[in-house]
Amino acid sequence: MEQWLRAVGEAWRQWARASAWEVRGLQSTRERVHQEKSKAETKPRHGPTSEAQMAAAAAVARLEQKPKPRLSSSQDVIKSQVRKELMAEAAAYERGPSPDHKDPEAAEEEECAGLSVSGVYFICPLTGATVKKDKREAHIREAILSHSSEDPVAASVMEIHTFNRDREKVKLGVETIAKYLDNIHLHPEEEKYQKIKLQNKVFQERINCLEGVHNFFQAIGFEKKALPVPGQETTEEYYVLKEEVLTKLEDLKDYKDQLLNSEPVRVQLDRQLCIFKPSPQAAQFELPNDFYNLTAEELKREQRLRTEAVEKASMLRTKAMREKEEQREMRKYNYTLLRVRFPDGYILQGTFYAREQVSTLYKFVREALQDDWLPFELLAPGGLKLTDENLAFNECGLVPSALLTLSWDAAVMADIKAAEKEEEAKSHLKPELLSAVQTLS
Repeated sequence: MEQWLRAVGEAWRQWARASAWEVRGLQSTRERVHQEKSKAETKPRHGPTSEAQMAAAAAVARLEQKPKPRLSSSQDVIKSQVRKELMAEAAAYERGPSPDHKDPEAAEEEECAGLSVSGVYFICPLTGATVKKDKREAHIREAILSHSSEDPVAASVMEIHTFNRDREKVKLGVETIAKYLDNIHLHPEEEKYQKIKLQNKVFQERINCLEGVHNFFQAIGFEKKALPVPGQETTEEYYVLKEEVLTKLEDLKDYKDQLLNSEPVRVQLDRQLCIFKPSPQAAQFELPNDFYNLTAEELKREQRLRTEAVEKASMLRTKAMREKEEQREMRKYNYTLLRVRFPDGYILQGTFYAREQVSTLYKFVREALQDDWLPFELLAPGGLKLTDENLAFNECGLVPSALLTLSWDAAVMADIKAAEKEEEAKSHLKPELLSAVQTLS
């Protein structure tokens, strides 16, 4: 009890001292303001102690009953920042584009400046348009979907074969659909063949997983219906053949044949044929990323090949084994840029798949000649003759770029010169190609 009384007394004395300090601090603060004004020039200023400042602040707050300003919350700060950014964007829009702003097309052209070729391009067989590598899939999809308004059956068939990459799944699904159509065609009087249960296990596993199949069913005359389940109050969803289709069963047979015999829509690689004037820079190549980028499947394959290479590193390798590994390294490239230098100095350039055969290059050169019958040979860097036209470019080390030399048959050229007599020697390239000759930068 005695200890409790002492604690209470001590607490009361501390409160009294604090109150006294508050009053004295307030008075001291006011007096010091007047003194500092008169003695600022003669006597250096000494601030109040920290205790006095705290007491004065508390006293002033209580006496004047001034509420403390509300601190802005984080939401207020965010709203204020967003408001400022919106106002800045609106002001920038009114001013128009800044001098540093670049149009996307202009930026792409600037990025391609100095490159041997601006990229890898493809020709769409549906539209005839030339599109860049990274835009080819989107372009094909748009072209197929736009074709659905003209021929919905053909468009849906193209969807099935083009948009589904797993060829085995496509084959299994297409064959299953063909069986459905065969049953209808062979048994037109049996109603059970005229409807397909969507929750059927076979339908779900083989057909429903394929993109474009639902568009196909609707295009050939099926419609979705919820039919009652026998003995239950629930319904199940079916594809039901429309009655008017039963009068045109031959059409179903044609649709089935079209589905079975169609192929995926494949874009064609644009060779980007170019003719350059004679130049000492013919062997210098600056290629864009399109020639080096690998797909996810290719990256997995490269990782597997590298793992195998590490495992074999400790093994004694023969020359044949080393050459095989070098060929594997060459397979990482999808494309190659090839130049063929003619005896008169002109340079023919084209883009090829890295896995295309050498025969395609011979054909490419022959199509650029005025007289495609002229015999010639192609020499790889180092003077090696490309005699085996069945080899791929990556097997010959002609990736991702190479400068080759064309050599005419000497006997044939001698006969031509003799026939021309004193006529001025002319290039054997087609005139329309020479009319668009460029300077190699």
